[in-house]
Amino acid sequence: MNNKAIKSICISSVSAMAMLSFAHSAHAELADEGAADDVIIVTAGKREQLLKDVSGSISALSEDDLRNLQAQSLSDYITRVPGVVFNDYQPGVSEVVIRGVASTTYHEANQATTGYYINEIPLTEPGFPLVIPDVDTFDLKRVEVLRGPQGTLFGSSSLGGAINYVVNTADASGFDAGFEGSLASTRRAGEVSYGAKAMVNVPIIEDQLAVRLVAFQRFDAGYLDNTGTGVDGSNDLRVRGLRGSLVWTPTDKTTFSVLSMYQEYDLDDQTYVLFGAPETFERSTNVPEYQDTDFMLHSLTINQQFDFATLTAVGSYTEKNSNLAFDDSIFLGYDARTGTPQLSSSTGKSKTEYLEVRLASTGASPFGWLIGGNYTHLKSDSTGGAYLEGISDYIDANPGEFGGQPGSFLAPGDLLRREVSSNDVKETALFGELSYTFADALTFPAGGRLFRYTSNPRLQFLPNAALTPPFDYQPGKKKESGFIPKFSVKYAPDDDFMLYALYSEGFRIGGINVYSAAAGTPLNFESDTTKNFEIGTRFSLADGSMLFDIAAYHIDWDNIQARLFVPVTFEAYTTNGGGADIDGVELTMTLNPTKNLQFMSSVSYNDARLSSLLPDSFAAGGGYAKGTTLPGASDWTLSNSVSLHFDDAPMKPRFSLAHRYLSNAPVAFDSTLEKGDYHIVDLTAFMNLTDNIELGVYAKNIFDQYGILSAPFSFAGAVVRPRTIGGTVRFSMQ
Repeated sequence: MNNKAIKSICISSVSAMAMLSFAHSAHAELADEGAADDVIIVTAGKREQLLKDVSGSISALSEDDLRNLQAQSLSDYITRVPGVVFNDYQPGVSEVVIRGVASTTYHEANQATTGYYINEIPLTEPGFPLVIPDVDTFDLKRVEVLRGPQGTLFGSSSLGGAINYVVNTADASGFDAGFEGSLASTRRAGEVSYGAKAMVNVPIIEDQLAVRLVAFQRFDAGYLDNTGTGVDGSNDLRVRGLRGSLVWTPTDKTTFSVLSMYQEYDLDDQTYVLFGAPETFERSTNVPEYQDTDFMLHSLTINQQFDFATLTAVGSYTEKNSNLAFDDSIFLGYDARTGTPQLSSSTGKSKTEYLEVRLASTGASPFGWLIGGNYTHLKSDSTGGAYLEGISDYIDANPGEFGGQPGSFLAPGDLLRREVSSNDVKETALFGELSYTFADALTFPAGGRLFRYTSNPRLQFLPNAALTPPFDYQPGKKKESGFIPKFSVKYAPDDDFMLYALYSEGFRIGGINVYSAAAGTPLNFESDTTKNFEIGTRFSLADGSMLFDIAAYHIDWDNIQARLFVPVTFEAYTTNGGGADIDGVELTMTLNPTKNLQFMSSVSYNDARLSSLLPDSFAAGGGYAKGTTLPGASDWTLSNSVSLHFDDAPMKPRFSLAHRYLSNAPVAFDSTLEKGDYHIVDLTAFMNLTDNIELGVYAKNIFDQYGILSAPFSFAGAVVRPRTIGGTVRFSMQ
């Protein structure tokens, strides 16, 4: 990082403070019931820890924070975390990118670069994720965001960081119930958006056994017009889900916790537009490009307290389904032989079994430790193909072009192309962490993960009208093993100051390219890794009324899995090559000048560029040169807010104004199109009608800014949702 960049960071940081800007800092109020307000407890390190004691960058958003933001999904809150960019595209596909670790703004090449968990249970599988779950915010206790590689505790897929959703579970101490209803209107949307969500918590045996049930349904009205199908507001989205937990505490040292959930996303038509001048909210396809995804999770967690440690055993089963359609004619036009458009479809299913057992020390000893092991087994399969009306008849009418083979063989049911892929992945791992504290001030944490993966992929390319030779590719079991270390040192002489240095790593397993036969691309790609070097500090001033969190980091990304596209057909494939250097600084602060007024701010600078040539046989010069910016890696992110609350006044009115900014960044390695470079301002207001009933109104994107969120291609992508105005009513027994 050069002096000019460092100077810019300093100037921007000072400016952000002067502006009293916002980002949701790690100092957000996350106190457990009965704890002091300034005590923040997180569990993303696989045990309960005070956030101020964590040697690394972590942010947390509480249940109240999510409510005050009127948050429904990731897009409503995740960009308020420093160092985070959200590639918002399709439900189940949109991805969180932490510290610029991504090779596309659409969908990662294989595993996502960010890991996703719920109550520490993995939600992403080892391999290409069919669905990236976006857990509805209703009845969430908090969301923890770990920035930087997390391979030691979480394994693959955490190259840039990890997100841990923490949901409320059954509470045997008393009955509770809640409801939330919402209505909203979006400019250009043809219908009104709505949400209806409910929770009930029922003790069965006082202080021992309880059940908690959550149900929700949300309708997000579409705001894009499809001129081809003649539907205005075509991208309507329906989100439905159920979540249930049962907690049994037979003794004060033993707890059994069952958590199950189901969530589905039904999208009527995809959310991209075809870019052009002027700024547009339109595209044209021959059919609705629907996308239906869902996931289901069942889990059991057992906690047993001993005098010296806590034993935790977690078992889970996750199932995901995906079904989508796409109109290829936006790339290819109408087929000259049939005069009809080519349509693609894809279906997929994955099943993941997970088991983890760990033992963590307890008590006030200066020596702390955690040791554990886990096992993951994934089975996945997908079927893709292209449909071209009339191609079977054309083959029969022109046998000379097809070697005399009939249309019923080469294109049954007018299927132009058919692919079937599957994978069977197993992981076993041992992991652990040790720490020792000297003189109650200097702590040396260290950890590691010893892992072994085996994958058994298969790719079948069936007879087809393109006369691409069919094949059955079974390379056999591929094995990979390694060790992921983590080292840090922390100096905390008192509760108001902490300084740390950290080294951590992340990795992602390899895979196969589904469309390699037709596209002439490599069949396989290998794993990639990240190495993170970080220093940071957290401190408070003025009796805790000023809180600061500052981190600087350097990341080496080696053997990048890059998602690239074949010209003309735009079929995606993955290749390895090159590396990237990522340097950045993150600053967050919270100011509380009075008991009624709060200012929050975050500014992040991130310089993410290739450190060597990334090969691409279809690109000019054979690839992308050293110094090329990584797709979607904006240099600057900024979040600001000011909130005013009157807890002693009648109806306890509360107001907040929030702003966020994302600087520009290329959407792909070979594209001049850029995402970002927009400001979004939101306004919310709340009041309590009674102790149990709350009313809220809000306006999101009040200045109706247009901005590109992500773009798989230079001519098409997702854009910011127009101005949305709405209201909510909430009821709670407590």
